Amino acid sequence: MAIRIALDAMGGDRAPLPEIVGAVEAYRRFGVQTILVGDQGRLRQELLRLKVSESDIGLSIVHADEVVTMDDPPMTPIRKKRKSSLRIAGELVKSGEAQGLVSAGNTGAVMATAKLVIGGIEVVERPALATWLPHPKGASLVLDVGANSDCKASHLQQFAIMGSIYASQVTGIEHPRVALLSIGEEDIKGNDLTKEVFKLLQQSDLNFTGNVEGHGLFAGEADVIVTDGFTGNVVLKTGESVYEYISQALRQGFGRTLRTKAGYLLSKPVFKELKAKMDYAEYGGALLLGVKAVTIICHGRSQPKAIMNALRLARDFCVAGLNQRIVDQIQARMREPNNGKHSVAN
Repeated sequence: MAIRIALDAMGGDRAPLPEIVGAVEAYRRFGVQTILVGDQGRLRQELLRLKVSESDIGLSIVHADEVVTMDDPPMTPIRKKRKSSLRIAGELVKSGEAQGLVSAGNTGAVMATAKLVIGGIEVVERPALATWLPHPKGASLVLDVGANSDCKASHLQQFAIMGSIYASQVTGIEHPRVALLSIGEEDIKGNDLTKEVFKLLQQSDLNFTGNVEGHGLFAGEADVIVTDGFTGNVVLKTGESVYEYISQALRQGFGRTLRTKAGYLLSKPVFKELKAKMDYAEYGGALLLGVKAVTIICHGRSQPKAIMNALRLARDFCVAGLNQRIVDQIQARMREPNNGKHSVAN
């Protein structure tokens, strides 16, 4: 069976052009088949302007009358806009016509659609939103970054299992290092939640390396970093704002004099490499782990490159059968805690 990904073509800030171009490139470069969900007239008009034929590039269009905006409450596609592009994309996944969902729309609404329309994996207590944070040697997977503000220890334990499985698939690391975000490296540091989670992970057969502090987030001290959604979201937004501040400060600084402009030209390759590492478009978007079908939430400002990469990641997730591996590993670990110190079996 061919794998097709449902794309909410109306969700992003600049929709639908970035979504369409991203879907076209995803097919041309990676062979990803996409169902564009949105205003049929607008979508076909843009395809015509781009001189692209649906049949030539593995695209199909499903019409949607409504759009969930960034200002809408998270439950809007569930309670009100049931004919929205987001809701219909979710229904396509639920029915099996598509095997994954990608959207650059309202984050809360996408999560609500994934949980309540597509549905959660039965053995997973809470889905977790996972994203990559770059460091000098690569990137670390951080979860949860916003799906659950309040968590129990068992939730974070499952986040660690899901994160380890996914990180292993993406990075090729057989035994990903798993760390717990806390205010100190010692196991006695942190609040009641982190202390309890520390004990659970220490007793597990994950490659748990202990606590990691804030300064270790961008230092490559772990391949998977686990935290609650409240803390993770603050980390994510802080990291984005720091990057934007540094970028703006550098642009202003290098543009002041001829000497600084010359310095920029000499340093340009270094800054280009840094930009590539920090660019969210390289990672496509944040992955909602723990739902029945792969769901990727892109940044609202996503350009075609981010959409393309999100569609590729969604397809690769399906091909690798990661959801079934998550089910199998969580069932095994929650049923029979393992006190051995070896990593997740892949």
